[in-house]
Amino acid sequence: MSATILIVPGLHGAPPEHWLSWLEHELAGSQRVEQDEWNEPVLAHWAGRVKRAIDRAAGPVWIVAHGFGCLAALLAACDRTDRVAGALLVAPADPERYSADGPISDGEDGRTRHPSISGLLPQTPPGFTTLLVAHDRDPDMRLITASQWAERWGSRLVLSSALGDVDPALHTGPWPQCLRLFRLMHHAQRDLPLGSLAEDTEPAPRRHGWLAKLRRQSRATL
Repeated sequence: MSATILIVPGLHGAPPEHWLSWLEHELAGSQRVEQDEWNEPVLAHWAGRVKRAIDRAAGPVWIVAHGFGCLAALLAACDRTDRVAGALLVAPADPERYSADGPISDGEDGRTRHPSISGLLPQTPPGFTTLLVAHDRDPDMRLITASQWAERWGSRLVLSSALGDVDPALHTGPWPQCLRLFRLMHHAQRDLPLGSLAEDTEPAPRRHGWLAKLRRQSRATL
């Protein structure tokens, strides 16, 4: 069974010189998840796009995501655990920096500050393999915070220094160590476990899934 690899960029997308674009060209069967507004990170919108891409994909689904795309991809994948084999999450965005409607301004005081999306994200392992790559000098996500999320999601934590000591947010061009990490994960997992595969090709909507929970608590609509 052929697998589909979904490439999920983060804020501002991934231009041609970005390492994620290079990775996409190196991986056969990869498809990029496009967003309507790359500069407007609204979790419900972004996760909805990822979920639809999972539903349309052929065979088991693997995910390679970056930045805010990691949060959207994980949220969507948790509603489709029977389709997803694994995910490589590179330098996830800090959920505390975002509300359900977009970035939280540093100028907002505690009384008027919008609640972050931290409580809207999965708090337990999703049921498929995840690797989380963190940069130990990332100004947007402290390493201790990244490790806490990795523990909640049951992710194996990998420092970017083990992959060539690059900053994923700034790195452009080839990143062969990251490609090798994904291929090792894919080879070890062999597209399994995938849970139960239903005979229906169109999955039934889940009223109480993670994305449904987000819709109920957000003004954003899909």
